[in-house]
Amino acid sequence: MLNTSIFKHHAPFKLEAGGVLPEVELAYQALGQLNTDCSNVIWVCHAFTGSQDVADWWQGLVGKGKLFDPEQYFIICVNVLGSHYGSTGPLSINPETGEPYFHTFPTITIRDIVNSFDLLREHLSISKIKTCVGGSLGGQQAVEWAISQPELIENLILIATNAQHSPWGIAFNESQRMSIEVDPTWTESHPLAGINGMKAARATALISYRNYETYGVTQARREEGLDKTYRAVTYQRYQGEKLAQRFNAFSYYVLSQVMDSQDVGRGRGGVINALSQVKAKTLVMGIKSDALFPINEQEFLAKHIPGATFQALDSLYGHDGFLIENELITKAIKIWQKFIKLDVNPMYSFFKALEDRPRTLVAHD
Repeated sequence: MLNTSIFKHHAPFKLEAGGVLPEVELAYQALGQLNTDCSNVIWVCHAFTGSQDVADWWQGLVGKGKLFDPEQYFIICVNVLGSHYGSTGPLSINPETGEPYFHTFPTITIRDIVNSFDLLREHLSISKIKTCVGGSLGGQQAVEWAISQPELIENLILIATNAQHSPWGIAFNESQRMSIEVDPTWTESHPLAGINGMKAARATALISYRNYETYGVTQARREEGLDKTYRAVTYQRYQGEKLAQRFNAFSYYVLSQVMDSQDVGRGRGGVINALSQVKAKTLVMGIKSDALFPINEQEFLAKHIPGATFQALDSLYGHDGFLIENELITKAIKIWQKFIKLDVNPMYSFFKALEDRPRTLVAHD
């Protein structure tokens, strides 16, 4: 990827579950310039199969003239451990064996990812993060970081995420892992092992990322004979094939387990006690139609993070709305930023106009 840098940590990296990575590499992109007092850092945490190329996958929010403008901010996004885009993952070479990790890649958690971010942060001499923002798996990272280092982050923006991954979410992830496991190639030590299983896993995941209404609009049935393939069928297969062109089954399997690991209360006296430690000014946004991270999970975050503001977003696209509803998210953040500058905690009434906006139905991949 263009503009990607590699940070190398040439020392053992201890993992929460007890394993050790002999060394760690993190692929990251930094846009803009860090100012002298380190007051313009925007740290974006990416989601499940995302990458460090935040200007690509979140182009509605990041870029010249956008909410997060590189001409004003130093914007950084890091490819998470276990992923496919240059950071240490299952296809990386294990320096102790000289061979790729494949199935021997150790168990990693959200906390391990955050700890690796902190190594890079120190390397870049970043002493303060103005805003840390993330959705879904990225939001899990952001809230964990805000708890583990309460003084580091000034503003925290959490979208469609949670403090503890639910049995419902874990069940979806396990169903996807089962799809990979039944692929007869999965036992092989090869970069393409399990790739067809991953295609099926992605199709399962997509159902949880969207919802009944989404499919009813974007994949609506047409007046066709039985010799024609239904739109929903071709869509599911297309999504599996599309992911297979850019990802691998090993990383998919590992990162689904990373998501399951989310529990900010582990070892901290419970989730509520952990959330009470957040000192950042916090905006929590939930999507009303989200089936995977239901909105009650974001309401819980906002209730237990001191002084947090909550905003419900009305989107056709379910969980994927955090990647699609750029205009709505931008508007909500700008309103929130206005009031935190005044040291006022905006209540629901300030956001009524956002909730009442008409829907725009657009088909997205």
